[in-house]
Amino acid sequence: MSGHSKWHNIQKTKGAADAKRSQIFTKIAREMIVAVNPNNNSRLATVIAKAKAANMPNDNIKRTIDKALGSGNADDFVSVVYEGYGPSGVAVIVEALTDNRNRTAPEVRHLLDKYGKGLGATGCVSWSFDQKGVIVIEKEDLDEDTVMMDALDAGAADMDASSEEVFEITTTPEDFGTVLAALEEKGYSFLSAGVDMVPQTYVKLEQEEDVKNMEKLIDLLEENDDVQNVYHNWDQE
Repeated sequence: MSGHSKWHNIQKTKGAADAKRSQIFTKIAREMIVAVNPNNNSRLATVIAKAKAANMPNDNIKRTIDKALGSGNADDFVSVVYEGYGPSGVAVIVEALTDNRNRTAPEVRHLLDKYGKGLGATGCVSWSFDQKGVIVIEKEDLDEDTVMMDALDAGAADMDASSEEVFEITTTPEDFGTVLAALEEKGYSFLSAGVDMVPQTYVKLEQEEDVKNMEKLIDLLEENDDVQNVYHNWDQE
């Protein structure tokens, strides 16, 4: 089986992400607050899975959910998606949760203008991405055939074992929660898990300046408190 290999686009920034764990927890907590909705339990389950994959303590998860149920402040945040272009036309999608669009939009636009080719219209790059559940499991001493069969039996759509470090399992967005729960029940732990925008093709950057600008763009977008996720089709291998 083969997949899109998201892992090669995140492994080089994993150390930086680990160093920003507190900020990651804060962003996941905001997403969880918005997801606490009796009419949308599947969304909350997805966010909880993401929190567990990020090693967010169970006490933090419970406290965040209890706070959201008691405060009712989920309506303070709106979900906004920005699309644009990085250096050499790399496609960029920025997902944000904000209580002030007039603050977030100019900040995202400024970064895309400064380090890339600018903000685009809605739909300008999202057509080249597919929404998929993505579950990343560290290989360690795991048997590839066993993991593959467990993933398929759970309802996964595909598995990529080409990386030396990880197995990358993909699902439909609808099946993500079910597959994750089934694998968790079998004792697997996850390096990351979530419903992501997965590029159909990747772009290599040949110029050193473009690479530096793309790295800066990603770092600064991810440092923005309102930004939840940054997706792109830059091939970092």
